[in-house]
Formats: sequence, structure tokens, C-alpha cells
Amino acid sequence: VSPGNTFIYHEDSNTELFQIRRVDLASTEITTVAGGPGGAVRPTPSPDGSKLAYVKRVRAESRLFVMNLATGEERMVYAELDPDMQETWAVHGFYPTMEWTPDSDAIVFWAKGKIFKLDLATEATTEIPFHVADTRKIYPPLRGTVEVAPETFATKMVRYPQPSPDGTSVVFESLGRLFIKRGESPPERLTRGDHEGFDYSPIYSPDGDSIYFLRWHDDSLTTLYRVRTRGGAPREMALSKGQYDDLAINADGTELLLRKRRGSDLLNPNFDNKPGIYLYDLASEQLSFLTDSGNNPHFGPEGRIYLQERNESAEGRGSSTAITQLVSVDRAGQDKRTVAEAEFASEMRLSPDGNYVAFINQFQLHVAARSQFGAGIDLDAAKPAFAVRRASKVGATYIAWSPDSESISWSVGAEFKTANINTLMNGDYATPATGNNLSMQVAHAIPNTAVALTNARVITMNDERAVIENATVLIKGNRIESIARGTAVPEDYTEIDLAGKTIMPGIIDAHAHGPYAGDDIIPQQNWNLLAHLALGVTTVHNPSSSAKSAFAAAEYARTDRILGPRIFSTGEIVYGAKSTSWAPIDNLDDALAHVRRLAAQGAISVKNYNQPRREQRQQVIEAARQEGLISVAEGGSLYQLDMSMIADGITGIEHNVPTLKMYDDVHQFWRQSGAGYTPTLVVTYGGLTSEDYFYQNTEVWKHPILSNFVPPSQLQARSVRRVTAPEEDYRDDDSAAAAKILMDAGIMVNIGAHGQREGLASHWEMWSFARGGFSPMEALATATINPARHLGMDKDIGSLEAGKLADLVIVDANPLDDIRNTDRISHVMINGRLYRAGDLSEEVTGTATLSPFHWQTTPQGAIR
Repeated sequence: VSPGNTFIYHEDSNTELFQIRRVDLASTEITTVAGGPGGAVRPTPSPDGSKLAYVKRVRAESRLFVMNLATGEERMVYAELDPDMQETWAVHGFYPTMEWTPDSDAIVFWAKGKIFKLDLATEATTEIPFHVADTRKIYPPLRGTVEVAPETFATKMVRYPQPSPDGTSVVFESLGRLFIKRGESPPERLTRGDHEGFDYSPIYSPDGDSIYFLRWHDDSLTTLYRVRTRGGAPREMALSKGQYDDLAINADGTELLLRKRRGSDLLNPNFDNKPGIYLYDLASEQLSFLTDSGNNPHFGPEGRIYLQERNESAEGRGSSTAITQLVSVDRAGQDKRTVAEAEFASEMRLSPDGNYVAFINQFQLHVAARSQFGAGIDLDAAKPAFAVRRASKVGATYIAWSPDSESISWSVGAEFKTANINTLMNGDYATPATGNNLSMQVAHAIPNTAVALTNARVITMNDERAVIENATVLIKGNRIESIARGTAVPEDYTEIDLAGKTIMPGIIDAHAHGPYAGDDIIPQQNWNLLAHLALGVTTVHNPSSSAKSAFAAAEYARTDRILGPRIFSTGEIVYGAKSTSWAPIDNLDDALAHVRRLAAQGAISVKNYNQPRREQRQQVIEAARQEGLISVAEGGSLYQLDMSMIADGITGIEHNVPTLKMYDDVHQFWRQSGAGYTPTLVVTYGGLTSEDYFYQNTEVWKHPILSNFVPPSQLQARSVRRVTAPEEDYRDDDSAAAAKILMDAGIMVNIGAHGQREGLASHWEMWSFARGGFSPMEALATATINPARHLGMDKDIGSLEAGKLADLVIVDANPLDDIRNTDRISHVMINGRLYRAGDLSEEVTGTATLSPFHWQTTPQGAIR
């Protein structure tokens, strides 16, 4: 505010990046004072009101300007500011505050980690020396140990559990197969024989004699089956080709409901004409269209059909006008009526008798008595007014009512719990401490093979960073037996001569978003995962995913049901913003509930994501500590938030610190904490990214490996017509240079490709670290041993040593000579199985091959 409260100066982001505008407080007239190319931020009027200091970009550099407010003359007075934050969201300002001296003759400002005074008349700068000796209370970062590939493991992400009508049995999906658990007996396989495809969405017939279910196959898409509850061979029923889910049955067992999905590149973009909700007559096996909106369809009283709809707001996530509604339609799909709504509900389901509405809100199951409210009531707003009861304590997925509406069931991980409605609604209720455990102990896939890789250069990435020339690597099953030079190959080992090639550890992507399913339908061949594997990524850690798909896909991969990298994840983020993913934290018990839910589903880590208050973030970290999980932080382009979470014991910061430059105070602080750093250079805050750089400087769409696995519609749309910019506009190397100082101080710096370009972006991360000053060996460490230690997996992966898992990459040229050789991949080995990178056909250890992808059988497949 200028002297005399005459004008207010503020930033405006609507035009020219940012402008400084002036508001006349008397007339309310608004005029632009500064802006244009390079923007204008941090307006600071002089005490006498005659001048305005501000920060402006000149090309890629931030510089200090002063304007004579009487004449409008602009004058650059200092050219060596640190980068401003005009290209981030700058919640805490675009540049540190500056101030005029009282006589309006000089400006005091911050730059290069120091404080300067600039005399306006001479433009001479004088450093104002200062030194702060301080101590801060910090907590050691959470660290854990993950057994990457135990010989057996307990399944956790049980999906689609449904109780039998009499409540004595539960049918569910695990590992792409249907199982049934009868009473206290162990689960048993429902369908006999081996078959291609993955089963899902089972439901009991009302008499309990049969189970209807869907089966996914990448070629035939969804098929509908019926099988007797006692087991046996299922009978396929007529169903037009398409992608279906959300199976439901009516009370007399004569009709089904299904939802037909829109196509997608992950599953198949075709056969999606007229998506929506359909009725299926079991006698004639004919579909009839009902409505084009909604999901989670189910039958209700008076012959009406109930659907869940999510009305998103144009105002964005968290807006009060974005709501989930439970609606009903007649059998013609008409006469839509709103039954209930809840702002942040992720699932809503009416009881069969129509007297109760169950809904999952903030990951917990709630039940409301319908008799106490009128049509269209907002269940969130009405909670104080009438009985809305919380049934779950730790979390809930997969709501299931009993046919008589007297009980409701849900699951969390492998536990299936049931509550009596009368007890729940009368207030004398305690959440069941335990439930029906649907977990099974299954074997991790281990090949029965013995292989000797000979005459190769081996970059071990061990503590000594040893490089062994002409080495022999003996591998038995899925683990390395020995690595040495001159080792004789035992008679029972198959020798593979790798003369002229280099072996490095499999790449570990510490921040790897990506799809595992389409609305929980897991494809047999996930081209995204396969592209990662073909490009040498053998382990991914996803710090924000759907638990239902990520943890299920992880279990599929461990048992060779799908091919791809090893999958680890946080599941859903512990999110501080209002949305259907909101996880409000008001105390440690709230945090423990969210963390325990994720752990039960299969999480090894927790994503501490933008909880607004520091004690909330601390409670998430403490809950993770108590449950034995690590916790990674969404950096959020918020410097202060990053520093506070480092102090509070976070395992590591995800995304780069937005200031781009850090100084010795931060280096000392961070070093003494030991928290890790995954700056995700491919999406660097503060300017153009690593991804932008390599799109500009390489022909990505022609990559000999990537182009075999990614649909042209996905690959070419982003990579062919590229935006170009001068070198100085790119900020990935600046962020990498800041990370280099941290790594030199002992901080574990990791790659995190953010899911940007399937597998190739992991190499871009390494190459950008090299652009920022990392040696090739240091860059390799960010993709191998560093993330292994960061995630607690270094006993099994991250380096090539005896006893560790046989996850490795064979390249045609030495990355230590040129880090850009990392993607010249000949073969990839994961879990002891060897695959040719170009098409992932298995060699020596087996004969498996991939089927053609959906686009490879169409004209699109010829586009390269």
C-alpha cells in the first residue's frame, strides 16, 4: 500500500504472466502500472510515493527494476537476483520481501543468499553482513525395511467381496480368480481349470445357488458368466462386445444391471458405442439401454433403479457445488429423482428395503436412516440433525447389504466386516475389532532356471562402486549367486555371452505414477508397465494411486499374472484438500485410521499430501512411524512446507524445492536431517522441464523401444510437434545442480519420472542430473542404489551383488562413458527371467511372448 492509503499494489495473473496494477481507493479505478514480457511482481512503493520497485524477468533472468511513478520511466538497477517464482504458484510470494530506506534513496533486498543495500543514485550495492547461529529441533526421517520378493506372501488387496444371501459365505476376487470362503474354512477356488483373462465383479443369485461374474480378456473384452456356488465350469452368457462392470442383480433373480464403460487406450478404445447403464434379462440374455449417466447401479423398492452420480463443479475440486448424488430412475431410465447427496462421498448405496442410505465419505462407511429425511437431503449438512452413523473405524471399500437390510458389510484390505443395522443405528455400537479374513498365503513366482551371463562389464553400484570387466554373473532362480571375473560356468547353467555389453542394476523409479487399471479392470498386457520394463525400469514406487488397482496389480505381478516392474505404492494420498479423496486429520487417531487402512491394503509408504496445518502433517508422520511405514511428502512447490516436513521426520521430499537455488543454511539443515530428495526433474517447478528439453532435442516418437509399446495416439500427440526454447529457459539442470550439492552432503537423491513418458522419462531424469553436474556414476546411483536405500529395499535390489534379486539391465554401450547410453538396452532381466527389450519376448529362461496390442492390429499400428 502506498503512503496515505491512496493506492494498493498487487499482482494480477490474468495477462502477460503477471502484472502490477494500481487501485485508486477513492474512485476504485484500476490501472496497470507494470507488466509486459517478463511480467512484474513483488511491488514495493517507496516511502515518499514517487517510485515503485519490483522484480521483472529479462529473458530467463530475474532482475530488479524501479519505476518513476510520475513519468512511468522503468529502470533496471540490479541484474543478479535469484530466480523468481512466476512459473510456480508462489503461495508465499514470487520473491522475498524488499524494503526502501526511510529517505527513499536506497533499497534493501535479498539475492544470492545474502542481503544487499542498493544506492539508487549510483546503483552501487553494498552487502549487509549477517550471521545467524541457531539450533532447531528435528526428528530422524522414517526408515523401513521392505522384503521385496519373499518366497510366499499374504494377499491383501481383496476385491469385490460379496456375502451370500444367508451370510455364511463370501465370494471375492484375488489374483484375477474368484474364491469363495465358507464359514471358517480357508478360501477355495470357485472356477475350475486354468483360463486366460481375469475374473471380477461377482454377485450371488438371490437363492444363493449361483454366482454371476464378469471376465476380462484384452481381445474379447468383457464376458458374462454364471457358475454354481459349489464350483465347477462356468457357463458363458450372451453379451455384446464391450467393457462392462458394476454388476448387480434384482431380488427375484431375473435381471442384472451392468455399466458399459467408455473405451480407453489402456484397455481398448473401441466397442464403446452408447456407454451407460443397461438392464440384462437373464431369460432371454438380452441387453436393454437404461441411461447414459451414473455408476454403481442397483435395484431398489417399487421397481426403481438406483444410481450414483458425481456432479463436478466448474469451480474446481472442493467447491461446495461439486456433489455426489444417489438418484433413482424408472425402468425406462426416466423420471429421475434425487434420493440423497453428499459433498465428498465416493460411493452410495440404498438398502434393499429402501430404509437406509449407506455411503463412504472420507474413506469411512456411514449409514443414514432414510425415514428421517426427505428427498434430496444433503447428508453432510444434515449430520447434526438426525442419525448418521459411522460403521467403520479404519476405512471401508465395497459396500454390501444383506437381502433383508438387517446388516451391512464392507472390507478394508483382506478383512471383511459386518455390522447389524439395528445396533448401529441405535447408538450402542462398536466397530468390529476383527472381521472375516479373506487373505491367502501364496507363492511368489520364482523361475526354475540357472543362467550364467559371461564376458560382460558389470557396474555393480555396490558400496565401492566396483566395475568388473569380463565378469561372469551366475543367477539361479530369481537371485544372483555370484559376480566375479574368470568364474567357470557350472555344467547345469546356460551360458549367455555378453561380450561388448554392460550390465547395470535394474532401474528403480521412486516416483512413478501410472495406470494399473481402467475403473479397476486390470488388463492382461498393460502397455504402460511393459514400456517401463522394456526400458529397464524393474521397480516402481507410486506415491499416489488407487489402492484397488495398484495393490491388486502388484500382487498380480508377484505371481506372474501380469508382466511388468515390481509395483509398490502409497495407495491413495492422505490429502488435505476438500474432494472425494479428502482425508481430514484432526488428531492422531484420524491419522492412524488412514495409515492403517492403507497398510491393510498393501502400502509400504504414506503420501503426506498438503495437509494445511503442521500438526496435521506431524500426526501423519507419527501414525506412519507407529505402523512401520515410511512417509513421503508432496513438496507442492512450497519451500516453507518442505523445510518443516524435513524437520518433522519425513522420509523424503517429492518434487523439487521451488527456489531452484539453496544455500548453506539449507544444506546444513538438510544434511543433519538425512531426509531423501526426489526432485522429479521431468516436471521441474520454476521453468521448462526435463521432459520439455528432451522432447525438443530428441525424436521421441521414433525411439526404437518406446514406440513398440505406446499407442501412436498417445506418443505422437505429445512428441512430434514440439515447442522449442533456448537453453537458458530450461530449469531441470538448475534443479539438478541444487540436488548435486545435497547428494555431495550425503543426501539420497533419487530419480522420479512422475509417469511422464513410459520408462523413457526415467532415463531423462538421469540425463538431467548429468546436465546439472552429476558424474555418470552419480547419475546411475540416483536410479539404482539411492532409491533402493530410500525405500528400504536395498537388501534385495539397487545393486548387483550375491544374494540380491536378479533385476538387471543389459546395454549395448557403457553408460560410464556417456550417460546417454542408458537407453541403448538390449535385454532386461527381472526376477531372474530374461526379456529382449524390443518386444519383451522371453529368451533362455522361457519362451513367453506378448500378444499384439489393440492398436497394432489396426492402421494406427503402422504409424511410426
